[in-house]
Amino acid sequence: MSKYKLTDGRTFGSLPLSNITPGATDRLFEKLKIKSDGGNRTRTALLAMRVCRRALDTAHRDKPTAIPAFNPFANMEITYEAKSTRPVTHDELLRFVKAADEAGENSLGTAAMAAYYWLQREEDIIRRLSWSHYRPDDAPDVARIFHHKTGKLVDIPLYDEDGTVLWPELMARLDAAPRYGTLIVTRDQPDRRRKVRLPWKEDYFRHRVAVIRAAAGIDFSAKFMGLRHGGNTEGGNADLTDAQLRALSGHKTAATTSLYTKATMRQRRSGARKRLEERTKGGNLSK
Repeated sequence: MSKYKLTDGRTFGSLPLSNITPGATDRLFEKLKIKSDGGNRTRTALLAMRVCRRALDTAHRDKPTAIPAFNPFANMEITYEAKSTRPVTHDELLRFVKAADEAGENSLGTAAMAAYYWLQREEDIIRRLSWSHYRPDDAPDVARIFHHKTGKLVDIPLYDEDGTVLWPELMARLDAAPRYGTLIVTRDQPDRRRKVRLPWKEDYFRHRVAVIRAAAGIDFSAKFMGLRHGGNTEGGNADLTDAQLRALSGHKTAATTSLYTKATMRQRRSGARKRLEERTKGGNLSK
């Protein structure tokens, strides 16, 4: 934002603090909301305003004689309602996996399943989900799912107490899959020069996800992050308790009571069982 060019050729960051008025910040916000291609980026502009407000407050506390107490970025009447992420349904997941397999990009289908069933985020799936996390030597009946955002490591049970497979589609896929390296999800074709299957890069991964999504006949509003939302929604539809959802997803909540609710393997088995029942009661082939 400091490099934003004004009409007189100066940059916003070169202005003296005395020249930055509430009116100037309002006009700057309106300019920053519009991308060069005419699209909207209100959320980015709002974040910039909040960062500037926080920076000036911090600077004033440290240098009260040099930095004015008046903060032109304070009290900006900005309203913004973030768009909700559309949950991807289980039917859409299966269509996506089918389209990915038909395109020879099985890794995309595996990644989608990990996001939906095990509620893992994209970056953790393509950067961190390794074969050592699936049936680890010290716990061969779990999948060890790490949530980098929250720092949570969740042991997802693979079987119910009676031996029922809780994630049949994904487990069958992983058990039959060749292992090309440390990571479970890698590019489907070997690199031409290095002759190994490299990890996915985020931008290209999302590009290929969009291509497969279109091939599956799924509308563009279904983002990859919507798979994780879809899995959580499935849990809600299956009447999982908050504790059961939290035990499976690794989410943290602000509620004080949640600090005293321990995530147990019993809760995870119960939650996974209910999700399996939700998928199969309508005739889906999960078992």
